[in-house]
Amino acid sequence: MRPTTRTVATATAPDGELAVTAGPLDLWHEVVGWTADEGWNPGNGDITRFHPTDPGGFFLGRRGDRTVSSLSIVNYSDDYAFLGYYLVAPELRGQGLGLATWRAAFPHAGARTVGLDAVPAQQATYRRAGFTPAHDTLRYTGRPTPGAAPSPDTHPVTAAHHDAIAAYDRRCFPADRRDFVTRWLTAPGHTARVHLRDGEVVGYGVLRPGHSGHRIGPLFADTPQSAEALFDALTAHLGPAEEVTLDVPEPHTSAHALATGRGLTVGSHTVRMYTGPVPPVAAAHTFGVTSLELG
Repeated sequence: MRPTTRTVATATAPDGELAVTAGPLDLWHEVVGWTADEGWNPGNGDITRFHPTDPGGFFLGRRGDRTVSSLSIVNYSDDYAFLGYYLVAPELRGQGLGLATWRAAFPHAGARTVGLDAVPAQQATYRRAGFTPAHDTLRYTGRPTPGAAPSPDTHPVTAAHHDAIAAYDRRCFPADRRDFVTRWLTAPGHTARVHLRDGEVVGYGVLRPGHSGHRIGPLFADTPQSAEALFDALTAHLGPAEEVTLDVPEPHTSAHALATGRGLTVGSHTVRMYTGPVPPVAAAHTFGVTSLELG
């Protein structure tokens, strides 16, 4: 998808006109700083890996040369998009800048089903915009306790695994995101592991540094045993004081057992919501989502 830098809308606010534009990557780093200040604990470099998926879907509200609001709505396919980074600079909230940005950016999704992860306080706002809750996602954080001995079926990811991992990812995610998966597996600082059975991919996971500690996501696996082996392989090199965060869909009891069994505890939760039917995926394979901000 080709990027765009055109202004898609303007809005009048108390302190002047707001221009909403699909913003280039370099301007988005300030927004990532806002998310860190909000306690979202983004992964380092997440925006760099996701932005090429749909450069025209990363919107900024600007007054002159100042960024004051943001919203991403990434079109992953002809049927599915994901919304995130809905933010206004803290000192400018309550002026209608967020709503103006939303109205300008949301049409980018067209007729696609749109997903998002809402903080509980904003759930009613998203309901009014046509979103319906599907399930909660619990954020687990802690210093992981050692697991079992390393599994001989869990391996560092190489280029030879990329196509099979992308195909496996498609079973767990509502759209084919092959190019993104390759960027995610190979990004600097990312640790990627794959679990094989008779040479076939039955799970994979990625650990990356975050604003605080480390993030695991995705963690996809056919069975709890494969997920445990991947979690242990991803965290084996961490020091005893290093923390890990894992976002677990609430209906998945085996995923919660894995998190608590490795010493993590719940710190917060979000609500996964959609504008249409819940997209069909292998939900039982999702032991940890990739990103609450970007799907």
